[in-house]
Amino acid sequence: MPHASDTRQSIIDAVLRIIGQDGIAAVTNRRIAKEAGVSLGSVTYHFATQHELLRESLLHFVAEETRHFTALADACSDEHFDIGQAAEVVAQVAGGNAFDSRHIAPFELYVQAGRDERLRAAAAECFAAYDLLATRILTHLGVPDPERLAGVAVALVFGQQLRRLATGAPAEDLVDTLLILTKFTPTQTP
Repeated sequence: MPHASDTRQSIIDAVLRIIGQDGIAAVTNRRIAKEAGVSLGSVTYHFATQHELLRESLLHFVAEETRHFTALADACSDEHFDIGQAAEVVAQVAGGNAFDSRHIAPFELYVQAGRDERLRAAAAECFAAYDLLATRILTHLGVPDPERLAGVAVALVFGQQLRRLATGAPAEDLVDTLLILTKFTPTQTP
């Protein structure tokens, strides 16, 4: 018998897949149950409303991403961290985010937060986590005023990732954009 947290996780994973494949309008309890391999009653038992489903799915995705990015930032905490290493980390992040349905879903959820103010707190929490990670990396690079620039860096990453999603642009475009932001070229050192 599956544990309640496993069932809950299966439901969240199913919600993210459905959103990434067909958008938020495709999220129905019946489809979630089928996709997650759980009973219809399990969906409503674990999540009373669609709002709760969307919020928890968004927070779950960002928690996973934050763990991953924090590990990358921690690996970059070497006192000799330079722009070349930063470019490698950014390339790993950009190249590692294959645009499968699970990575498309957050874009849908962020847009939905613009329509549904009940999701805005979750979206704000997500962006605060991204800003914190960006601040850490910019700090390691010695970029002046990293707290102020973190939001700009995050917006740039999201914009480049959205562009990459929509056009098929290569991940290297993101690396080049971030190098420009930090006022370095690939051949220069800080």
